[in-house]
Amino acid sequence: MQTNIDLQGLRVAVTGGTSGLGLALVRQLAEQGASVAFVARTTADVERIADETGAHGIVGDVGKKEDIYPIALQVTASLGGLDVLINNASSLGPVPLALLADTECEELEKALAVNLVGAFRLTKALFGALAVSAREGRGALVINISSDAAVNAYPGWGAYGASKAALAHLTAIWDEEAKADGIRLLALDPGDMDTPLHALALPDADPSTLKRPEVAAAEIIEKMLDALPVSTAALAGTRG
Repeated sequence: MQTNIDLQGLRVAVTGGTSGLGLALVRQLAEQGASVAFVARTTADVERIADETGAHGIVGDVGKKEDIYPIALQVTASLGGLDVLINNASSLGPVPLALLADTECEELEKALAVNLVGAFRLTKALFGALAVSAREGRGALVINISSDAAVNAYPGWGAYGASKAALAHLTAIWDEEAKADGIRLLALDPGDMDTPLHALALPDADPSTLKRPEVAAAEIIEKMLDALPVSTAALAGTRG
């Protein structure tokens, strides 16, 4: 795993940036010199993490259609463009987890609104900015955070798993379609992590058996750099 990475000049947006994996990504990206904008719903949490990291905090809910364009405008205004978008914000749907027969339609809709449609809408809203970055030779990348629940049929995880499976396939199709624009799209499964979302889903899980979000964030950043053009990685001082 790479250490002492210098990401000076790289412009990254992260959704769900005030807890769990999203927070770990914001912290590490900012520490490594990237220009970071992050999105979350709670004003107090956004302000606290912005003060702590120096990243640009944006209050918004990617699950709400009316929030998407204000979020996109604030991302590009605060960063002066965009090189990498990490769609990390997630919803479990029903809490506590429920079998599909016991899942309300509105709970399924909530999981889809955040995990699938929200990621789609924000990527679409920022697609032009990413295409400009690609044309400038900076590289352009969208990372959609997936889950093993997207491929494994875990009872009780129906809403979440279905939304993540749809996100993974959407990512694969869009990656093919966006090649002409120079934009890459990846769906990455960070593994089972010790996060508030996981604790909400499985409150009795032993945290010692779970990956720390800081470790998962470092792995995602490494994969991010592998997916960016050599010129961008050289700009960030990571390739020898």
